[in-house]
Amino acid sequence: MEFTRLSYASGERRATITLARPEKRNALDDVMVGELTAAFTAAARDPSVKVIVLDARGPAFCAGADLEYLQRISTFDLEAHRADSRRLAALYRLIYELRKPVVACVQGPALAGGCGLASVCDFIIASREHAAFGYTEVHIGFIPALVMVFLVRRLGEGKARELVLRGGVLDAGEALAAGLVTAVVPHEGLVAAVDALVGALTSENSAASMGLCKDMLARLHGMNFPDALDFAANMNAAARMTPDCKRGIGAFLAKEKITW
Repeated sequence: MEFTRLSYASGERRATITLARPEKRNALDDVMVGELTAAFTAAARDPSVKVIVLDARGPAFCAGADLEYLQRISTFDLEAHRADSRRLAALYRLIYELRKPVVACVQGPALAGGCGLASVCDFIIASREHAAFGYTEVHIGFIPALVMVFLVRRLGEGKARELVLRGGVLDAGEALAAGLVTAVVPHEGLVAAVDALVGALTSENSAASMGLCKDMLARLHGMNFPDALDFAANMNAAARMTPDCKRGIGAFLAKEKITW
């Protein structure tokens, strides 16, 4: 697939998906959502890719919905709005459930739907000087409906309530304190920090183990205690049967260093 809104590159066991509409502050529209879905699907299916990085060109990470797109959808009927919303929901779910770690490299403002895009990633590394985060939809009479499903899981209901009801914008330090961001680093060290994290994930961790952990994290929420424990026991047993586990335990017992 040829991309017009983003770029896709793979190598050294990672895929990099780069939002590439800097003139539009990498705003989301239906084309961008479709291309992101195709790119993440390609990375998920590529056996040579172990970690996925989502980054962006220009001063903004993603400013939310594109203004021209908002004007276009203002004429939609209810069914058209539902179909459009489900496509964005499917993208968020794809990233959240994808069996490979996803690292967001946030070099500038991530607002509204753009903040949602970062929020569904497993790790968020943010520029101390330039990154900002906000679920600002309430200021224009809208709601971050899809994002709330994931935000409650990430931060808990109390903090999610505060962020979506106030609709304020957090700087990188405030986002870190809220638990939204994984790490905040000086802007000039942002790429190096992401590279270090990707390097650790690819060389130190089993791909199968990370995939199973993501499966569990996606499915545990909402289970009652006995069902969750039974599910965990089954996953524990399944993990023991994987080639990665057998290899890892063998190396541990032999006191050998293992590189994944």
